[in-house]
Amino acid sequence: MGRVVDLDEVAAVLAVRTVGWRSAGLEVGQATWTDAEASWPQPLETDRARVHDPDSVGVVISGPGEAELSVVLFRGGWADVDFIAGLDDAGSLPASDIASASDFETRMNQWVARVFGVCGGAQ
Repeated sequence: MGRVVDLDEVAAVLAVRTVGWRSAGLEVGQATWTDAEASWPQPLETDRARVHDPDSVGVVISGPGEAELSVVLFRGGWADVDFIAGLDDAGSLPASDIASASDFETRMNQWVARVFGVCGGAQ
């Protein structure tokens, strides 16, 4: 699989945004990684040092009530984005053709705003 997005740059974006999301009252889980070299099913790792060939990086953000956003970005430039914003408001959000960490940051801010009604963190 081609490497379109630098997942370490994306992790740095998530780390910076986490401060703002937490100050807005959201709970941000630890980043999780998968290693392309690991046998299937690839285990989730929270220690980046244990991942030799990053295939994905993900995070779960929780908010008031049952609200939750789960994002897993793959190095090929697409993400699995699932959310629960309310009892009758849940599903997946489109997430393809992500070209860079900056592009991911823009989309992540949109997803956080969509699910929690808050803008994503300070820089």
